[in-house]
Amino acid sequence: MSRRPKRSHNGGPPLDDYEGPPWGKGDAYIFLAWRAAHGKAWKAPSHAVMLMRLERAERLGLTYEEYTLEILERGRHLSDDDADRIAEIRQARRRRRTSHFE
Repeated sequence: MSRRPKRSHNGGPPLDDYEGPPWGKGDAYIFLAWRAAHGKAWKAPSHAVMLMRLERAERLGLTYEEYTLEILERGRHLSDDDADRIAEIRQARRRRRTSHFE
C-alpha cells in the first residue's frame, strides 16, 4: 500500500535529485506531466525579458534564479517596496550556503 502524501503536498513527483527511471515507482503519467510543466515554466524567456529580470534582480540584490522563482511561485514581480520578502529570500540563501558545511 502506498503512503498518502501530506495534506499540503500537490501530488507531483520530486523534481530535484530524482534518481531512477520516471516509470520506476509511481504513476509515469504524473511524473511526465510534472516534468513537462517544470520545463515549460523554466523555458528561457525572450532576450528582452531576461535582461529586464536580470537588471531588476541585481538592483534588488537577488540572483536571476531567485527573482524568476519568485515570479513563478507567487506570480508577482518584486520591487523596492517588498523589502521584507527580499530579506526572507536573502536569509534563506544564507541558510542554504552555511548548511553545506555543518
